[in-house]
Amino acid sequence: MPESRSHLLSWSYSRSNRFLGEPDDYFSKETNSVFLNINHRFSKNIQFRSGFSVTVNNSEESAFQPSNIVDGRTVLRRFGAGPAYYQNYSLQNDLITNFSTGSIQHQVLVGLEWNKYIRGYDYLRSTVSLTPSINLFNPVYGASRPPEFDEAASRERYDRNTIAIYLQDQVTLLPNLKLLVGGRYDFVHRQNRVQQLDSLGRDPIDDATVDRIYDEAFSPRVGIVYQPIEPISIYASYTRSFNPNESQTVDKTQLPPERGTQYEVGVKAELIKDRLSATFAAYDITKENVAITDPTPGNSDFSIPIGEVKSRGLEFDLSGQILPGWNIIASYFVNDAFVSVGDENNPVDDSLVNAPGAGGSLWTTYEIQSGGMRGLGFGGGVFYTGDREATLPNTFKIPSYVRADASIFYKCDNWRVGLNFKNLLDTRYYDSQGYFLLPGAPFTVLGTVSFEF
Repeated sequence: MPESRSHLLSWSYSRSNRFLGEPDDYFSKETNSVFLNINHRFSKNIQFRSGFSVTVNNSEESAFQPSNIVDGRTVLRRFGAGPAYYQNYSLQNDLITNFSTGSIQHQVLVGLEWNKYIRGYDYLRSTVSLTPSINLFNPVYGASRPPEFDEAASRERYDRNTIAIYLQDQVTLLPNLKLLVGGRYDFVHRQNRVQQLDSLGRDPIDDATVDRIYDEAFSPRVGIVYQPIEPISIYASYTRSFNPNESQTVDKTQLPPERGTQYEVGVKAELIKDRLSATFAAYDITKENVAITDPTPGNSDFSIPIGEVKSRGLEFDLSGQILPGWNIIASYFVNDAFVSVGDENNPVDDSLVNAPGAGGSLWTTYEIQSGGMRGLGFGGGVFYTGDREATLPNTFKIPSYVRADASIFYKCDNWRVGLNFKNLLDTRYYDSQGYFLLPGAPFTVLGTVSFEF
């Protein structure tokens, strides 16, 4: 079995000219991941593959957080602190076999997936009544940490265990006509454990409350592909999805699982055989119980559900190699994402937060293929995001923007060194986070050194 390992070292620089926290605020995070893949072919028609992964993350924060703005200049703040962690273990096993029934060929995949996800943190928050505010236009720093966590102080842990079985059959009815039929059944067990702490966030003051939740769901999948000529494929698909919701309401009620239905039709064309392809697709997606940030000031750590949302749109993608060493990735989309079943917090027909009506990107790189400069490469591109609604209910839009990025890299044997330049023109843009906006990253330089063996 071939094996590869890589080590990555990175550093970055960026600048920003407005900060509404305090100079000694901090957020630290350490992530470690391990991946193992095994592939074994028993015979020409039987193959087994297995993938195992582990990700462990530990973080800690101590920061003043914007909560609301009054009189056009005074920013009310909350204070949040505490350690957090998550662990994700995943194992996926697939058995693939090929056989024929008469003139019809089958590729059958049978799979078993196991996943264990653990998330925990000390939820320590102080309300705006204990947290000093700051002037938006003339910030004066030096506020002290609030004396206690008066909003909430709790130690919480959430465990989720998932077992899924799935089966699909890719049937070749004719040399140019294929049908895929499959399904997946998920069994999900969750345990939520919450224990209240004292106002200093240190010692438990009561016994832990434990909630156990069980969900299961079947998700079918059907698709068909027809090739009128060899470089053109026309396809259609129907898919159901199931996603256990990790979000909670402010009263710590677990949101029900998110369910989705997707219809898609499209055309894929090979413009240059085995090198450059283009895809045009139209889709209609419906989701139920989608979690969004609670818009109530002070509740941004929690979520509320939307009864139903829809997303309809068109996508165009172009990717591949134009000439040796010259690669391109281009895309453009138009999208209408809106609330289809809502309430007073999520009015029907309002657009979803941070869902632009249009967007696109163009990214291209060139790597020198021969001579003394072989392995040296350059890249550049532009990214466009259309205007978006900032809140639900819709009250104002975030303006559209165009961002330009670039890169330079050098590859030699198993080494790769690179510099990435994000937001070259220092474009000012924003993203919505619940009920307030965050500025996008300014001009940033990210350097990386990696080695694979």
